[in-house]
Amino acid sequence: MHIAVAGNIGAGKTTLTRLLAKHFKWEPHFEDVVDNPYLDDFYHQMERWSFNLQIYFLNSRFRQVLQIRESGKNIIQDRTIYEDAHIFAPNLHAMGLMSNRDFNNYTSLFELMESLVGSPDLLIYLRSSIPNLVSQIHKRGRDYENSISIDYLSRLNERYEAWIQTYDKGKLVIIDVDNIDFVNNPEDLGNIINRIDAELNGLF
Repeated sequence: MHIAVAGNIGAGKTTLTRLLAKHFKWEPHFEDVVDNPYLDDFYHQMERWSFNLQIYFLNSRFRQVLQIRESGKNIIQDRTIYEDAHIFAPNLHAMGLMSNRDFNNYTSLFELMESLVGSPDLLIYLRSSIPNLVSQIHKRGRDYENSISIDYLSRLNERYEAWIQTYDKGKLVIIDVDNIDFVNNPEDLGNIINRIDAELNGLF
């Protein structure tokens, strides 16, 4: 089984992935931010490095999905291949930070990859307001994220909402993270677990 967690920067994907993996005994697969050779350059010079960064993520995510399918295990994945293609790359293109040529090349590659991999059995989308995202980003204090603007986060949020409204590739659970604390409040985490159980097992 393949579960995936989607959401904007700072929405809590990695933390929730870790907690759900522990509870359900799923194997977690995390986003490769530590070893990503483009991330720091990208945040300092977006136009120069946007295509390189997106291709790196696409390659990494495609490889991950293939490994998930081949493993035969129950796996929960932090971020999906769709978010790069439907949110991050189009946003960079719309902001003039990725050329038409690069964007078309990227999109063509994504469509080819998408045709070769299955979609997740369940997608968990973490919906968050901008103030909450900003607060979480500051709290974790990653140097390269300090330069992320509120405008950039807002544009991403709009694209996330547009994408999730039309998502039809499988089961979907939407969690509004603004008014819950699944890290420190066991009841909030329990409610999320119950919703996931119900979606996967048809329990109401």
